[in-house]
Amino acid sequence: MEELWKDTNIFYNVLCFLITENEKLFDRSDSNLYWRTVFHIFGILHHTYVGISGTTFGIENSKIPDIRMLYTYRAGYLTGWNFVFQTIFLGISLTHDVLEWLDKDKSSLGEKIKYWRDVIFCGMVVPCTLFVTTMFWCVYAIDRELVFPQIYDQVVPWWFNHCVHTNITIVILVETLLQARRKPTDMKLELILYVVIAIVYAIVYYTIYFTTNRWLYQVFGTMNWWQVCLYQLAIWGMMYIFYRIQFPVNRIFHGKEENVESNEQNEQMDKNDESSIKLNENTKIDDTKENGKVITDLKTPPFSTKSWSIKFRSIKNQFENSRL
Repeated sequence: MEELWKDTNIFYNVLCFLITENEKLFDRSDSNLYWRTVFHIFGILHHTYVGISGTTFGIENSKIPDIRMLYTYRAGYLTGWNFVFQTIFLGISLTHDVLEWLDKDKSSLGEKIKYWRDVIFCGMVVPCTLFVTTMFWCVYAIDRELVFPQIYDQVVPWWFNHCVHTNITIVILVETLLQARRKPTDMKLELILYVVIAIVYAIVYYTIYFTTNRWLYQVFGTMNWWQVCLYQLAIWGMMYIFYRIQFPVNRIFHGKEENVESNEQNEQMDKNDESSIKLNENTKIDDTKENGKVITDLKTPPFSTKSWSIKFRSIKNQFENSRL
């Protein structure tokens, strides 16, 4: 009866299948890869859902000009730029995770994907994300009308606001915990990406102002031009600081690379020493044997070619075990 139940119960068979597959799946020492894969899948699903939801609010049909402006100049908000950067990064990261599960991460394609994954994260995602979150919530705490007017609450849900201004930093924190990036992958390229983004966005932002006489973020409207210039320099400086500080923060969680390399070298030296010891022992045994017979004549090689201390050491056990 029990055999019949096992054969016909679909839930039992599915459970057995999952257990069997998971044994194969987790037959790896690197559990970190599993959590990175889960995190990247969840991140892509989160960003995809948020992106699709953002198109269903109907802000383009609003009768309120300030709300319609959200749709008209949607490409001019740094929040949107950063969200796109994160989505690209998560997609590349998941692709590399799949290659790692397939043991293809050391291939030419795998190395290129890993390279661009780390460059995009360090040079684009981290500076933009930390700046967006820090600046938005700091200004919001002082006067929300300067960055996210209360009228936006009519069309933008509170959870959407947190997804694009709060959850993005959670992505950075979790990624930092799961992936070691103790130093820049390509500092020159990362800084080029950071500078290009900073300058291009400034051009887009100020072009919108000069053509429409509207600030996308009203905090700029409270300043005169020399204050705007100083504020812009502060923005660039803050993003650069966020870029630089990510590496020492990463080392706090993953340790200094010098220590890791030193430990690996020590382990390799220990393995080499063990191999040398075994080789010497085998050599000693082979040297004192010939055709299955133990050589005790000190005038016969290999004893004749060695000093007296080495000769004695080789036949020491024979004398100690002797009945004489």
